[in-house]
Amino acid sequence: MEIRDLTDYDDLIQVSRVYEQSWKYAYKNIIPRAYLDSIPEGRWAANIRKPGMNNLVLTDGGIIVGTCGYCRSRWDKFAEYGEIVSVYLLPEYMGRGYGRELVVTAVSRLKSMGHEKILLWVLEDNIKARQFYEHIGFVNGGEVLDDNIGGKELREIMYIKSAC
Repeated sequence: MEIRDLTDYDDLIQVSRVYEQSWKYAYKNIIPRAYLDSIPEGRWAANIRKPGMNNLVLTDGGIIVGTCGYCRSRWDKFAEYGEIVSVYLLPEYMGRGYGRELVVTAVSRLKSMGHEKILLWVLEDNIKARQFYEHIGFVNGGEVLDDNIGGKELREIMYIKSAC
């Protein structure tokens, strides 16, 4: 296993596949099934290299099996924070500690960018993800976002952590 920065040579369809497979597995009882089933191959490929976004990939034998996006907070209210935007693994790699390693690496990178506080958003109904983030030191920040995915009203909760 190797965690490294996304390069210009990496296949963005392969990275997008990690998002797609992870969404379909992790959100199967949260987001409507019809929406998850309608996610096309390559859905996220065009958005992975947004300006200001940093991306890590986790590889196994040269195959991308996990990814993590991070940046300076996208929220004016939390301008001094770093933000972990996404952490996704192929389902068969979940529960092995790789997500933790991706988050630890992203927190370290955000700290080196000058951010002492880190935030991320997680769906309120995603209990496994919330437990994961709490287990690695994130706490509920008391902020929420209302969202609609696939026609279902959902709430996201902000989690925060010190980068120290």
